[in-house]
Amino acid sequence: MTTPDQSPLGKEVAYTEQYDPSLLFAIARAPARAAIGVPDVLPFFGADIWNGYELSWLNDKGKPQIALLTAMVPADSPNIIESKSFKLYLGSFAQTKLANADAARSLIQQDLSEAAGAPVQVRLVEPGGFARLELDELDGLLVDRLDIDTDIYSPDATLLKAAQGEAPVDETLVSNLLKSNCPVTGQPDWGSLQIRYVGPPIDQEGLLKYVISYRRHTGFHEQCVEGIFMDILRQCQPTQLAVYARYTRRGGLDINPFRTNFTLPMPDNARTARQ
Repeated sequence: MTTPDQSPLGKEVAYTEQYDPSLLFAIARAPARAAIGVPDVLPFFGADIWNGYELSWLNDKGKPQIALLTAMVPADSPNIIESKSFKLYLGSFAQTKLANADAARSLIQQDLSEAAGAPVQVRLVEPGGFARLELDELDGLLVDRLDIDTDIYSPDATLLKAAQGEAPVDETLVSNLLKSNCPVTGQPDWGSLQIRYVGPPIDQEGLLKYVISYRRHTGFHEQCVEGIFMDILRQCQPTQLAVYARYTRRGGLDINPFRTNFTLPMPDNARTARQ
């Protein structure tokens, strides 16, 4: 079993410009899930949506080609892919000759699927499609508008409360104040969070304090979102719940985990202003 401390994170590495799939470093999801009480039969489904902005290769004539990458790693895959290894892997295409963008996409999809242990969907957008990409913000009621006092900066699920005696609501709440830290390097990870639920009304002040309580927490993006999902599910007891986070990019990559326990279309992957 590989562990984060064995990954390239926080270490000096050699950057290769020739295709090398061995650079991808997989980390099993199971240990982190066990630590937050995720049962063996997952109470959610969804995906980790990766966007890569630093992908380039050479065509048959040696001319550089560029594209934007989106990879959808299913939430039920046994492994996550460590982000620095992903960056190094994409960098290994820099001096690699490929016939066209579809050849690059097919190769990347194959390698990511092998690392994740499940089929990964990969899409490339070439320069002709760049102008059609749009910025957008997460839909929902912004809880950041609330003027609160707090001094809790380590995750505390007891901050989450719902009015169990009241009629259920169908509500979407949003915060841009999510911050966690890389568990290996300690570098900050900044994100926006969208919570859609059906159930007893969630106390918005408590929810905002809870989101802020992640400020000194160490965890990978995927693990943080699953922890948030599990805490809301246990503490607030919604019948339907979806949690979606969009993290700002680092090393030319952003990671956007989405978890839900009811049928929803996948998020449209629109980039937020901070991304």
